Amino acid sequence: MTVIITADQRAQMLANGALSATGKDIDPYPVVKLFTPDAGATWLLTELDPDDPDIAFGLCDLGMGFPELGSVSLSEITSVRGPMGLPVERDLHFKADRPLSRYADEARRAGGVQV
Repeated sequence: MTVIITADQRAQMLANGALSATGKDIDPYPVVKLFTPDAGATWLLTELDPDDPDIAFGLCDLGMGFPELGSVSLSEITSVRGPMGLPVERDLHFKADRPLSRYADEARRAGGVQV
């Protein structure tokens, strides 16, 4: 699998996933932003499933006007290619400044992630 998150990001996302798995209601800041440079898809991810670290949770926007919170497979994300054949990239400059729920509310109003 192509590496699209750093070891530090993976550790933070696993910690968030472990906390979520306890049943605790959490609203963490996104840890990583992934995007397609040629297709308009964006993922703001907060956690990894501790039992299956290929499964991430976050705000998923496929560029079709219907962003939603949900789970996604990292290996599937790495297989995505836009119309020009470009792979998914990590936004190296993204720094979350609010919890995931606020990004989700704003994305629903705007019809897409706007960061």
